[in-house]
Amino acid sequence: MRSNLLLFSNLDPLTETVLHFTLAALQYGLSFYLQYLAHWPEYFQVAESPSGDIMGYIMGKAEGVQENWHGHVTALTVAPEYRKLGVAAMLMSGLEYISEKKQAYFVDLFVRVSNKVAVDMYKRLGYSVYRRVLEYYFGDPDEDAFDMRKALSRDILKKSVIPLAHPVRPEDVD
Repeated sequence: MRSNLLLFSNLDPLTETVLHFTLAALQYGLSFYLQYLAHWPEYFQVAESPSGDIMGYIMGKAEGVQENWHGHVTALTVAPEYRKLGVAAMLMSGLEYISEKKQAYFVDLFVRVSNKVAVDMYKRLGYSVYRRVLEYYFGDPDEDAFDMRKALSRDILKKSVIPLAHPVRPEDVD
């Protein structure tokens, strides 16, 4: 696993993820990646095969205050030929390690409710559904997201992963 700006141009074709905005959904562009790389370089990791192929990448950030201080997974993408080999787990583990070093209380991520493969993978990695966010992803029709969380060692009582009883709207997500 490594960060390498020289391989940066290879990343965009791997991802089909969509960034959620309150008013519009835009596909990730180069400026978005560069912003993350500039602000949170430690949260931008690339997995490279021995032959030099990009197997996948993860990008995230640290955000929040006090007991809401956490690591956030913005995107996790693994190339189809490298799936089911533990690449995603390795990348997630790296992001969790960085978040632990930053003394975060938890790591969170958003995933489409319909993406059963991803939801199941995150559950195997110790994540649980914290809340459902209604119409988080734009489309025809719009789609709900699960906000999934994993408590880190600083959250001794695991308060950060106690599920909310009711769904929330995107504008209510902090």
